Amino acid sequence: MREKDESQPLHISKVAVGCASVEALRRRQALRVADGEVPLVTRFRPKRADELVGGSVFWIVKHRITARQTILGFAQREEDRKTVIRLSPELVPVKTLARRAHQGWRYLPASEAPADLDGDDSGLAELPARLTAKLAALLLI
Repeated sequence: MREKDESQPLHISKVAVGCASVEALRRRQALRVADGEVPLVTRFRPKRADELVGGSVFWIVKHRITARQTILGFAQREEDRKTVIRLSPELVPVKTLARRAHQGWRYLPASEAPADLDGDDSGLAELPARLTAKLAALLLI
């Protein structure tokens, strides 16, 4: 049985299907904002949902984790009983990390989650999104 680390939240990773860039994901998310949240619909409620609140969804774009959104909570749609993961509308860029595509979502322990670019003093957060994507594809960042 695995030990839980109560001090760090649990995260999940999810492929941003159909998004060729973080900007495309940002535009998609902006269209979905309702009541200050972005709903993410999934078939089943994660078994470890309570551990995920306060964690993040790390988005995979072009086989690289590139951004994250904070998980605010969970709800259930009445019409089809699907689970809604309630996300913060803020899309936070992170240091890119190679990740294979997968269906649905996968748990991501805090120890494996990439750091935010916001607090990074390397200047990467100021680069244009297209340049950042190209540098990441070349494994330079």
